[in-house]
Parts: sequence; structure tokens; C-alpha cells
Amino acid sequence: MKKILSLLFVIPALWATVAVAQSREMTPVRKLQYAEQIIENFYVDTPDTTKLVEDAIVAMLKDLDPHSTYTNAEETRELTEPLEGGFSGIGIRFQVLNDTLSVIEAVSGGPSEQAGIMAGDKIIACNDTVIAGVKKKNSQIMKILRGPRGTVANLKVVRKNTPEPIDFRIVREDIPIYSVDAAFMIDKNTGYIRIARFAESTTREVEDAMKSLKKNGMKNLIIDLTDNGGGYLRPSYEISNMFLRKGDKLVYTESPRAGRHDYVAETDGTFLDGKVVLMVNQFSASASEILSGAMQDNDRAAIVGRRTFGKGLVQRPFPFPDGSMMRLTVSRYYTPSGRCIQKPYADGDDDNYRHDMDNRLASGEFMSADSIHLNDSLCYYTLRNRRPVYGGGGIMPDRFVAIDTTFYTTYYRDLVAKGIVNRFCFDYVDDNRAALKKKYKNADKFIEGFTVSEDMMQDLIEFGEKEGVEYNAGQYAVSGGYLTTVVKALIGRDLYDQATYFRIANSLNPIYRAALDLINSDDEYGRLLSGKK
Repeated sequence: MKKILSLLFVIPALWATVAVAQSREMTPVRKLQYAEQIIENFYVDTPDTTKLVEDAIVAMLKDLDPHSTYTNAEETRELTEPLEGGFSGIGIRFQVLNDTLSVIEAVSGGPSEQAGIMAGDKIIACNDTVIAGVKKKNSQIMKILRGPRGTVANLKVVRKNTPEPIDFRIVREDIPIYSVDAAFMIDKNTGYIRIARFAESTTREVEDAMKSLKKNGMKNLIIDLTDNGGGYLRPSYEISNMFLRKGDKLVYTESPRAGRHDYVAETDGTFLDGKVVLMVNQFSASASEILSGAMQDNDRAAIVGRRTFGKGLVQRPFPFPDGSMMRLTVSRYYTPSGRCIQKPYADGDDDNYRHDMDNRLASGEFMSADSIHLNDSLCYYTLRNRRPVYGGGGIMPDRFVAIDTTFYTTYYRDLVAKGIVNRFCFDYVDDNRAALKKKYKNADKFIEGFTVSEDMMQDLIEFGEKEGVEYNAGQYAVSGGYLTTVVKALIGRDLYDQATYFRIANSLNPIYRAALDLINSDDEYGRLLSGKK
């Protein structure tokens, strides 16, 4: 026994001796490995080494920059699915209302549509797992509904005017995730494309949308990048190539290790002559800024809205065998004029970086362009017309548009934030779907003919009161008109599609209105891009 006890005390001492002996030649990587081995072999309890290592990776990356990140296997799947353009599932668009999954739309040609699932159906169980009345999050429900291609989802569905639940057997298939939310003609000359993210399929989607719009007479184009947080680098410069000539500069990346890599237009674009306006705001980031910078620096488009986010760092994914992934910043990207639009950050100071939007709001930047202080040392010039443009923190728009708060009241906020407006519109469509579809054969007829009546708004007010939002006549007088349009847009979305929503709701968006005014004014558009006062 004495020998065993002596040995137990000697082993750590030997490890310590080895550590001291190796300290002069031990690299930081070996030191980290050594620390993990010591913990695994000598800690008083059984350590969760997986968590220890993951926490160490996160801590290391935090000291580098705000955009180098680590995600576990599940988080990685959730992040990459929207960018890879699809997943395997049953093919529905849904909302969780009153703790029940309600189908908004069965994807056209998808497995649910083929099986007979209809808009308005309520799915209460999948493969004997109850998903209604159990307060599951959207992410939990999606995990239940999704699965490998070819596997079966046995659904139990409650349908309006059907006394008993209906059983459906659905074989999961690959379901596309689209990055173009809407593409339509605003008038006989001007098209509109809204890009939600830059994913694997985005270039093809935009090409298809452009072809369709040109067939319908498009001569000018508005591209909506508001709230687009980016995605893959490649689609951003491929899309800019559609509007530029062969050899035009698109973007370049640079780093001490990899050097400089220039991206130029490989062919003449397919839309070289029409006017182009890009809509941006403070949440337009990364790939959105690459596209905006390429178009602005080549004097090919006018940028309308507010200063963009300011993300000019390029991340490369490094996957691990267990499905987790590290995204490491490997270079900076620069617009054709040489601008780096990455906003300042201090290594390891994530909190200040994350509060940048709050600071911008407090400074008055969202209300007035004069609140933005431009540094002359960061002034660059566009490649054709030599207009001044600025780096150092996002893309500055050619025409500033202030955020609209004229409609905003606490009454409006509570109705929207508590999901009351959304639920009211869904229930209205659910109760009147057949009659609405019969009266309005398509979205065009709905937009032209449907009116939100005063009685409907009164019903919304009463529904809000039942849900705990007290009616305020004075605040409703401020917000009521805006709210009426929101209601029509949401009903149009639930009845038809996302494009219908934007066709209606865009009338409320001051950036959209400014973009349309600009594209309809030849003189103002030309003067803006020429740099002449």
C-alpha cells in the first residue's frame, strides 16, 4: 500500500519535472495540449473535455476579432442550411400561433403539397411526437419535421370543418431555400428584386428574376438589400458582374499570408444600360456591402438609404470531423477604389462592437446624415466619375434616407411585438380563404381590390384588448393608417406569397419611396452619379 501511495504522489511530480524541462521549447499549442492532458488525467472529478476544448476555442477566437467564431455541430447545420440553398424535410411554410403549428403554404411541388397538406392545416403531431400545446420553439419543431431524404414523417393534422384529425404519410425530400424574397415589376419600366441573403443559389435566382423582369419590359431596376446580413462572397461579385463590363474591377481581398486576390468582371454583363438603384440600411452587411461597393465605385448604381453595417472581414470555414466548424478571418476585402469598409474594433472588446448600433442611434445618425463625421484621410474616388466615397465603416449612401418614426407608438409596438397583428391576419385568412381566393383570383386583383375595412380594424382592436393590449385612441390616430397597410400586406402574404407582402408593404418604406423617386428622375439620377451638384 505504501508503494502505491508513493507512486500516486510521484507521478504528478514526474509530470511537473517534465513540464519544467520542456518549458523552454514548449510551443503555445503544445502547452494547450499539455494542459488538457493534465486536466483529463488528474482532475478530481471526471471533466467534460469536449466542453473544455470548445470553450477554449471560443475564448481564443474572441481575442482575435468579432467575426471569427466557433459553432458546434447543431449550430453549424442551422447556419449553413440557408446558405447551401436547401435541406431535407416535408416542404411547408408555417407559423406557430397559439402554441399550434399552422401551415401558411405547402411548397409548390414539394412532398406536403403532393400528399394533400393545405394552407390553414394545423399539424398537432409528427411520428407520435406531440407538437401542439407543448410550448415548443420553432427550432425544436423544425428539428422534428426535418430529417434525411427518404425518411417518413407521419403527421396528424387538424383541418377546418373536418371533425376528426387526418393522418398523412409524407416522405421527406430536398427542399430549396430561396434567397430572393420577391421579384416583380413596380410599373411598366421598373423592376424590383429583394435579396434576403447571399447563398449558393443566389446568382442563379437573380439571373432568373432578371430574365423574367426583362420579358415584362424592365428598363430600370431597384435591388433591395435592406436587412441583408450577407453570406457567401462569390454571389456578391457575380451579381455585380451582371451590370458591368468585362475587365471592370469588382472587389479584391488581401492578407499578409495569402497576398492580394483581385476579382474582375469576366464577361460583359447582361444589364449594362438601364438605371440601377440599390436600397441599403444599417443592417446591410458583408456581401451586401461588396455588391454595393462594386456598383458605387464603378458609378453603375446609386445607393439609397443609410450607412451600412461595416463588415469588411472575410471568414474561411474550417470544419471538424464531428460536424462542428471554426470560421476564421483570413483576409480583408476592399472595394474597387481601395476602400476597406470594416468598422473599427478592439481585439477582445466584443461588447463595444456589439453596441455599435445603439451608439449610432444615440448619435442621431439614423435621423440625419450630418451626424456622420467623415474622415478626410479615408476619402477615395470612384473609378469613372471621380466622386468622393469613404471607407472606414460601411458604405455611405449616395442619397441618405432617415428612419421613419412618425407612425411609431407604444400601442403599435405592443400589437406587433406580442404577435397580435400576425395572429389576427392569419386567423382572418384561415376563416375567409375560400371566399378571398374566389373573389381575388391572383395577387394583382387582391392588391387592386382588397380594402381593410374599419370593421376589420375594430376587430383587431378588440382582439388586442382580449390579449392584454389596452386600446389607446390617441396613439391609434397616429399609427392606424400605417397599421392598416401592414394588415393588408400580411393578409396578402398569407393568402399568396412573400412577394405580395412587399408589393403592399413597400409603400410604407421611405427608402423604397426615395429609390423609386430617384429612378424615375433622369436628371437627378444622372447628376447624382456624375458627382455634379
